[in-house]
Parts: sequence; structure tokens; C-alpha cells
Amino acid sequence: MSTTEHQAARTVLVTGAAGGLGRAFALGFADRGYRVAVADLDADGAAETARLIEKIGVDAWHGRVDVTDPHATVELASQVAGFGGGRIDVLVNNAAVYGTVTRSPLEDIDPAEWDVVMAVNLKGPWLMTRAVSPHMPEGGRVVNLSSATVYSGSEQWAHYVASKGGVIALTRVMAKELGRRGITVNAIAPGFTLTEASRGLMDDAESYGVDRGALRRSSQPEDIVGAALYFAGTDSGFVTGQTLVVDGGRQFI
Repeated sequence: MSTTEHQAARTVLVTGAAGGLGRAFALGFADRGYRVAVADLDADGAAETARLIEKIGVDAWHGRVDVTDPHATVELASQVAGFGGGRIDVLVNNAAVYGTVTRSPLEDIDPAEWDVVMAVNLKGPWLMTRAVSPHMPEGGRVVNLSSATVYSGSEQWAHYVASKGGVIALTRVMAKELGRRGITVNAIAPGFTLTEASRGLMDDAESYGVDRGALRRSSQPEDIVGAALYFAGTDSGFVTGQTLVVDGGRQFI
């Protein structure tokens, strides 16, 4: 990519980008020529994602962030805006607690774990958007990650499902408030997707849910990337406050 193209490129910040869906999002945006900033609690993983982006020939920035920390999110946004020439065009709120969440009947969920899940999965997108939005120009895009489990009501996972349902509600409020500035806010609700974390949840991860899908195959991280690119691009400029389920036709909403 030439210097001129770099200057014209839009800047995207992807949280939770040390691996899994976050890394897939980051690489997908890089393939489209975006400047890509990646952040994660796992600093080494974020650095590796940045190295993969740079191999594509795209500018990359990486940093560590705790999305539950108001001060850390503000500092991160400031640094990424500097990397982006004073602006952040797209925010992908992907950071979440997922693979380590304990599956328990609602009566047995540890209240401390409930608080952690809510802090990362729901408070995190709020804090990140609050920190980034001052650096967003008109035409900015926020993409939040929910989950198709909100619609299936996955048992013994009340805290995770509730947190992701909250993301949908938060998306709608953000769309109303940020829409006054010409910024769109939408959510993606992936179905069960084969990431490192998902494979660690069960022995039959490769085949889980395949028989319930219209497309009859497992979901790969790359299957979710197109939805993020659509919500981040110009073709979705009049779409906001919406949630797109990407699960191969396991559920029709």
C-alpha cells in the first residue's frame, strides 16, 4: 500500500484481538486496507496479531487494555487516535469473557463470576464507546459483539446470555444517541464459532449445532468478518441500532 493510500485509509480499533474472532476481524479489516489498532488484556497476543497485520503490508498498532477500567480505555482511545491521524473511524467491541465462563444452573452461579462477566461483556463496550466516540468523525461506526445465545436462551449460562442480551439493548441506545452525530451503532450475534475458546468448551465442538443449521457446517471465525465489514462500510450508512445473527441459519429471527 502506498503512502497516499495509507493516509486515505480509515482507522479501526478492535478489542479482544489477541486471537479468535478478534484476530479474524483485525486481519479482515487489514485485507480491506484499513489502518488497524488491536488491543487486548493479553499484550503478547495483541502484538502477534499486529505482526500478522504488518505482513499484509498495512499499518498496525497494538496495546494492552482492561476494558473495565475507565482510565485505561480513555488512554487507549487517545493513543489510537494519535495512530489514526487524530481520529478513530471504526470501533469493534469484541473483548469478552467467554471460554472461561462456568456453566451452572442459575441458582449456583458465583455472584463474583456474574460481576466479572457483566463488567467485561457489557460495561466494557459502554466504556470503550464512551472513550472512543469523542475521536469519531461523522460517518463513524461502532460494531458490538452480542451472541445468538440471546435468542436460544442457552441453559446454565445465565450470566453470559444476560450480558450479551444487554449488548443488544445498549446498541439501540447508543444508536439513538450517537446517531445525532452521524455515527452508526450495530451489533453482530454470532452462533457457535470454532475459535480456540470454543474448542475448549466441549469435546464435540467441531460438530456442535451443525445438524441444526441450514448450511450444515461449522462456523469459522472468518464467517463472521463480513458482517463487521458491512457495518463498518459505506453500504450500511443508513443502518443503525440493528443486530445481525450470523449462525448459518440455525435460528431465524
